[in-house]
Amino acid sequence: MADYLLIVPLFLAVAAGWWLGRREAGVRAMAREQALSRDYLTGLDHLVDERTDDAIESFIRALEFKPESLTAHLALAKLLRKKGDVERAIKLHQGLLDRPGLAPNDRLRVQMAQARDYDAVGLLDRAEVLLQEVIDSSPPAEMRIEALQLLVKLYEKEGEWQRALEVAASLDRDCRKDIRHELAHYCCELAEHQLRHAGYDAAEDWLKRALKHDPQAVRASLLQAGVRIARQQWRPAIQALQQVVEQDPLFVSEILQPLQQCYRGLDREDDYQNSLRGLMARAPSTSLILALAEQIRDTRGVYAAGAFITAELKRRPSIRGFNRLIDMHIEHGARSARDSLEVLHGLTDQLEQSKPRYRCDQCGFAGRLLLWQCPSCRQWGSTRPIQGLEGE
Repeated sequence: MADYLLIVPLFLAVAAGWWLGRREAGVRAMAREQALSRDYLTGLDHLVDERTDDAIESFIRALEFKPESLTAHLALAKLLRKKGDVERAIKLHQGLLDRPGLAPNDRLRVQMAQARDYDAVGLLDRAEVLLQEVIDSSPPAEMRIEALQLLVKLYEKEGEWQRALEVAASLDRDCRKDIRHELAHYCCELAEHQLRHAGYDAAEDWLKRALKHDPQAVRASLLQAGVRIARQQWRPAIQALQQVVEQDPLFVSEILQPLQQCYRGLDREDDYQNSLRGLMARAPSTSLILALAEQIRDTRGVYAAGAFITAELKRRPSIRGFNRLIDMHIEHGARSARDSLEVLHGLTDQLEQSKPRYRCDQCGFAGRLLLWQCPSCRQWGSTRPIQGLEGE
């Protein structure tokens, strides 16, 4: 059905091109036009039968190149690319480029389409050359924006984060705003590279740029906290971690371990517990419940910690919370119940370990690692901690 829907616009374009060609041709071309008409009608018959491959072949035979039929040729090549036959799409586009007398703007349109072909098969260097040629040719404004946007995504695929940012700087403010999430992540990638080489000042600079592109960039704030922790700048690190909760409360589970490290660095464990209670009021989660339960256990004992978890599970049931409660009962419960509890704990632990912790909001891809770019749909910042019984 998807191929059928894709081919309908092509059918209309071929129809227009064939009609225009027929209207302008003379009597001497009548026999050839009749052959083209047969090919066109055969393609239409295949289209009705949803035989898209056969329909494409018939339309290829029916199409005669004229300036007014360029759109139909480009639509056909696009369909070939979407069906995975990129080699034929490249040949079709190259054939158009080899034709003498192709108007300058039409040539740019074909080059743009061929750049997409090369991008689709991973020939990124060839795609880059074509896109740069289009940009350098002073194309119409819309085409220039499209070429720049494609070039940004191409550099993203190559991991050329700084070049992607440089090209994006050539876009107008509205276009940059549309890709602000991506630009913030490019800056974060560059900051992580600096962190691997202990370049803390440079990393901070990139993270400031990331937050300028996207003030809601959770990743930038988490990395900012990491830089400050590495420098033992505990209070600024706490500020960065608190900013994460402002940006997206669902990421509260990601700040707990570094937050505890900061308060330990300050020798203020009591403030850590108070901070956890404050977070519970704003962004309750299973990880937060368990972290607070550990603090209660250290100060008031295991019974009080177990009672706290039990009360919270009634409001926010979760497999992880139930699993930790069983742990406490095994450790301090009656001997007669331990064997049964250990069996139950083994089952719930397997269930917990088998469940993903993060899920992409765009495509549903799930896993146990936090990936800032979804490996399935390639969206940036769409993966978040799972909520509910099997998550937070």
